[in-house]
Amino acid sequence: MQPVTYKGRIIDKPWGHELIWAHTERYVGKILHINKGESLSYQYHRIKDETVNLLAGVLEMDLETDNGRTTVRFFPGDCLHITPGMKHRMTAVEECDVLEVSTPELDDVIRLEDRYGRAGT
Repeated sequence: MQPVTYKGRIIDKPWGHELIWAHTERYVGKILHINKGESLSYQYHRIKDETVNLLAGVLEMDLETDNGRTTVRFFPGDCLHITPGMKHRMTAVEECDVLEVSTPELDDVIRLEDRYGRAGT
């Protein structure tokens, strides 16, 4: 088994930034900082499986369920397991820090809607 590589690498995003703190052949650990009022793409993943845990702030999760699209409000300590194919978007009601641990497919993002012009990429 490959040892954990602690990256500590910050990547600027239009909605804030992400800190990749670990990357192995089996998982990636990130902390997403989402600025107040900003949101990630409405997206899904073909392969990537992720679990998100809200560390700070208030977050709205836009989710596609069997009953249609719904929005759920998250508070610190709330978690969500996002499986492949599950459509989702995070929007920061307040400044947010989100712990994300996922399988290592970093480029597996299918953007359906994006306020920053990245849909379809």
